[in-house]
Amino acid sequence: MTEPRKVKIFDTTLRDGEQAPGASLDVEQKVKLAHQLARLGVDTIEPGFPISSPGDFRAVQRISREIGGVEICGFARAVKADIDAAVRATEDAQRRRLHLFLSSSTIHLDFQLKKTRAEVVRLAREMVAYAKGFADEIEFSPMDATRTGDEFLFEVLEAVIEEGATILNIPDTVGFALPEEYGAMFTRVMQSVRGSDRVEFSAHCHNDLGLAVANSLAAVKAGVTHVEVTVNGIGERAGNCSLEELTMALATRGEQFGVATGIRLEEIYAASQMVSRMTGSPIAFNKPIVGRNAFQHEAGIHQDGLLKNRSTYEIMDPERLGIPRSMIVLGKHSGRHALRHRVEEFGIELNAEQLETFYAAFKEKADAQKTVHDHELLQLAGQAVDRALEPYTLGEVQFAAGSGTHRAASCKIRDNASGREEVYTGSGEGPVEAAVDAIRSAVPEPIEFADLELYSVSSGETSAGEAGVTVRLGGLLHRGTATNRDILLAAAEAYMAACNRAVREARSQARKGAETTVS
Repeated sequence: MTEPRKVKIFDTTLRDGEQAPGASLDVEQKVKLAHQLARLGVDTIEPGFPISSPGDFRAVQRISREIGGVEICGFARAVKADIDAAVRATEDAQRRRLHLFLSSSTIHLDFQLKKTRAEVVRLAREMVAYAKGFADEIEFSPMDATRTGDEFLFEVLEAVIEEGATILNIPDTVGFALPEEYGAMFTRVMQSVRGSDRVEFSAHCHNDLGLAVANSLAAVKAGVTHVEVTVNGIGERAGNCSLEELTMALATRGEQFGVATGIRLEEIYAASQMVSRMTGSPIAFNKPIVGRNAFQHEAGIHQDGLLKNRSTYEIMDPERLGIPRSMIVLGKHSGRHALRHRVEEFGIELNAEQLETFYAAFKEKADAQKTVHDHELLQLAGQAVDRALEPYTLGEVQFAAGSGTHRAASCKIRDNASGREEVYTGSGEGPVEAAVDAIRSAVPEPIEFADLELYSVSSGETSAGEAGVTVRLGGLLHRGTATNRDILLAAAEAYMAACNRAVREARSQARKGAETTVS
């Protein structure tokens, strides 16, 4: 077997990705994300644009000092001051690259740079030669290359190769190219540009036409050895080539490409969630690989097939990607097989009569609210078997709001094991924090609050909100979701659901351990 060719993943989430409107990151956030990118296994991190702000300079400098085993790239315009800043910011990196860019298309030269082609070639030569005095690895990007035209593009590339550039990045800056065009462009450059055999090639694609991943795959087929990506595909306008989509396309259809990456697939989901939270950029439900619906199935026919053999409707294993989600979403299209399977996962056995009662109640609820969450499912199953199945039941919840610095909440909670019902109070800077504080008082296990996601699931004055809460107990994560017209109640119900799940699983494991000890 031929050893697959290595394609290096160049991550620009912290530079081009951060340029997405509203996605600004502070220094600490950039450092944390850079550590996660290193765990993910990217080959190169572009942590920012050092000349752009003191904060970006400090972030690039700290990442260069703290993170080893990965190349750090300093980004700069073809301007001496930019290059000097990039050099200073990355001087402590174990391995570094300087990345220079300069526009090359006629429309950019005429309306943005106000320079002639001869002036651009001269400037490209001078700045690459200048940068070469500081670093061995020099990347050069002719911005808007896909609208430049071969003749001038070749001239610029030959000039920078002569001055010492080692990596040529040919970017589709405005997402204009089609896959066959983009791949063919690399082929022509490799065949026609003098000195191309002495350099490596990189692809950088934007997603304006939804083709960033397809174009990057075309470039891989054409022979590039570096692909520039962002986590979740964030970036200017419609974003960049998505790291998770590109790497999973190569991992899933590797035989078509004969290449491999060094990405640790099990870290993909953690990286995606971290980027989403820190940039405040929600992930579309139908986003490939990391979207909420990517590995969830509601249709009864699909659910039946999945229960028999997962590969009937899934081409990837979500657990391999670190995605802690059930593959089946229960809604009005779900069938009896899926419903029975889900409650059996909770250790609940239903006879034929109970199943029919449960199924009828489930269908009624699913018609009313689209998706039935696990805690609601357990409530319905409990009604069918005439006993409470959750450790705790959340009753009436009240919030005290105002313009002061603290909010208060009271929650009536029933301990279903003892039958005792009490009212618990809590406080916090916000109402959700207050409700969490109150519910935490009722649960003796040391549960830690990990994450909160809020979504609108409809529009208009009668819209409902969905809350997803993740908690941690004993090093394990547990998630609860809830939907309610009152988003504060949805958050409280989701937190209670997550706590119930954590307690239920912890007690189940404890029972199994006790049984093993006795036997």
